[in-house]
Amino acid sequence: MSGSSLDGLDIAFVEFHESAGNWQYEIKAADCYPYSGEWVKKLRGAIQLNALDYQLLHTEYGHYIGSQVNEFIVSNNLQYQIQLIASHGHTTFHAPDQKMTGQVGDGAAIAAVTGINVVSDLRAMDIALGGQGAPIVPIGEKLLLGNYTFFLNLGGIANISYNHPEKYIAFDVCPANRVLNMLAQEEGKPYDDGGQIAATGTVNEILLKTLDELEYYQRPYPKSLANDFGTDVLYPLVKRIPVADALRTMVEHIARQISKPVVNMLKEQPPAVDNPKMLATGGGAHNTFLMERLQALLQPAGVELVVPEKNIIDYKEALIMALIGVLRWREENNVLASVTGASRSSIGGAVWIGQEA
Repeated sequence: MSGSSLDGLDIAFVEFHESAGNWQYEIKAADCYPYSGEWVKKLRGAIQLNALDYQLLHTEYGHYIGSQVNEFIVSNNLQYQIQLIASHGHTTFHAPDQKMTGQVGDGAAIAAVTGINVVSDLRAMDIALGGQGAPIVPIGEKLLLGNYTFFLNLGGIANISYNHPEKYIAFDVCPANRVLNMLAQEEGKPYDDGGQIAATGTVNEILLKTLDELEYYQRPYPKSLANDFGTDVLYPLVKRIPVADALRTMVEHIARQISKPVVNMLKEQPPAVDNPKMLATGGGAHNTFLMERLQALLQPAGVELVVPEKNIIDYKEALIMALIGVLRWREENNVLASVTGASRSSIGGAVWIGQEA
């Protein structure tokens, strides 16, 4: 899994066991392989490339993923234990209104380099069926982590799922780590560790009001965001003020945009439990200041924010991509139409046979 925050390639080795529709899993090994400055530049600039150079990057990045998987296998002594690779790739273009999404990272290249079967292009079928192609993690939340009322993932983009027994709802909420990291980098830091810089700043109320009134936040779900909403819309607005104040204002914006729909969903469809809990994962769950602000805003609605152990925080998306790959291999639905707005749930993913016949 490669997220929009561009911190690196997350790789997890997962064993799944299924019995009568009940799934269990164990993350046997996991690591994040940081991107070099060159790879960050290539992936960040992908959307500016001409068609040929874009396809060349798609192929090159696929070979890179394959080589990183091979390194992971050797480092963890996993030779001959891997049966399937599920690769999300790195999202470049995302235009569901035009029935298109793009992730670089050629699945055929990964299969060729590793000699292992690969499932890639995980969002394409849902998009073709008129869906948003996002979020796709709710299938994993439902099958693997189903004891929570809400699931929050704080990656480059924040997305949320409402695990309601009558209708599973999920959507992209707002930009998160990508913009926070870009602001921290202005201070020479890769990210704002624990939200320490943000905690020293002051909320700019005029800017916060401007952010909260952006058109995307007024749309009904299902809805999804492309990376450029954060980089090209939010970041230019917030970078005009001192970094600490910009970070503090962004933290408040993220916490408000998450808590607002939670309160609304609880009113529209009361939960099945009296004490709803929200599981927070993704790199943003390590931002203790953001977690404190979010819990404060969720408190009046009676929602408890839960931060799990590190492997789930950091590798939940890689874990769920693995499950999506397994479901594709079994030819079972792995993307939920109730979440994406597609005409039906689907079996998403292209299969590349890396093994010899």
